Amino acid sequence: MNRLVAVCLLLLSGVTFALDLELTQGINAALPIGINPFGADSQAVQITDVINNDLHFSGQFRIIPSPVISGQPIAVWQRAGADSVLSGRVNRVDGNRYNVSFELVDATAQGRMLLSKSYQVTDNQLRALAHHISDEVYQKLTGERGIFSTRIAYILVKRGTAKSQYSLEIADVDSSNPRSLLVSSEPIMSPAWSPDGKQIAYVTFEKKRAQVFSVNVATGQRRLLTDFPGINGAPAWSPDGRQLAVVLSKGGNPKVYSVDLATGAMKQMTFGEAIDTEPRYSPDGRSLLFTSGRGGSPQIYRLSLADGAISRVSYAGNYNARASYTPNQQNIVLFHREDRQFNIGVQNVSTGRVTSVTNSQMDESPSVSPNGRLILYATHDQGKGVLAITSIDGSIKLRLPSRDGDVQEPAWSPYLG
Repeated sequence: MNRLVAVCLLLLSGVTFALDLELTQGINAALPIGINPFGADSQAVQITDVINNDLHFSGQFRIIPSPVISGQPIAVWQRAGADSVLSGRVNRVDGNRYNVSFELVDATAQGRMLLSKSYQVTDNQLRALAHHISDEVYQKLTGERGIFSTRIAYILVKRGTAKSQYSLEIADVDSSNPRSLLVSSEPIMSPAWSPDGKQIAYVTFEKKRAQVFSVNVATGQRRLLTDFPGINGAPAWSPDGRQLAVVLSKGGNPKVYSVDLATGAMKQMTFGEAIDTEPRYSPDGRSLLFTSGRGGSPQIYRLSLADGAISRVSYAGNYNARASYTPNQQNIVLFHREDRQFNIGVQNVSTGRVTSVTNSQMDESPSVSPNGRLILYATHDQGKGVLAITSIDGSIKLRLPSRDGDVQEPAWSPYLG
């Protein structure tokens, strides 16, 4: 949990590269698919491996082992258990340019063609293309848009004997291709993607005090958004990207404010003596979820943006925080405590029932995938901060490759492009 939010929540509680995705739990009710190698050279192997990993970790597919040798007739794949088969080829055009083509066929309908496409890309675009092919296959077979070309942001902390180093990083959804947007000797926290995926808002202590900035993902250009005395924290974008909700303590206890990003105009949104923090807009832009101690312990409340009415949302458990809606607004994902164990919970909006979908001692900072099927979160493995993914129903669990340092506060990007 980041330092700024930890302060608020402690007050609320009254307390002063070889990719190695580790699937720790899966499901049986998945679509069986066979994947023929795209070739034998390093470029083809890379594409095949990325697609395999993508479809595997989505939890919606069961990868059928190749029957003896690749390129088998569709009937052989069907007897092996595959309902569909993906095949592809990678051919060098010249220099570092390649033609990549693929075909997806229905093994249960005598190899009926489902999808066939080809692309020409450079060597450094091969991994991105592999993610795109995974998206194409996913959408064709499930009817939903894939999330493999999205990205994740997180904070990487390298702890030294004298000083720690903090980095705001972005990476592919499988944690490959990490890139630092900002490096500081002072804490960085609370990354939040803009709705168009072009900017990330975050909190920094580089001036020895909390400030909220945004950074352009492509150029690295930064913009200072709030710089008031006391707490400046927990930024959250409105769905249209025009407003940013933040938590400020400039008037006393931390409260939720909105900032008009075009004009800089500011509006206070919550009032009273309680501590209010961690705002998150609903996908339809009509309300805001936030964490508050106004009922005694940290719980989730909903603020109607039409009339300012506030209602309590969470009742199960003695501690609930960091809530956000799934894209269809049928569920709320939150940081949930039953007794002394902190886990990721999913609350059904209609019934109010909360289901814990993780089971470690300290799982935190949940972030929902743009298709609403997966949750990215921070946890610990052998004393080290790592990232993990669970499905919305808890049936799939996956740990992402660890980094050289502690990884925390993940944020899943929206669909890109």
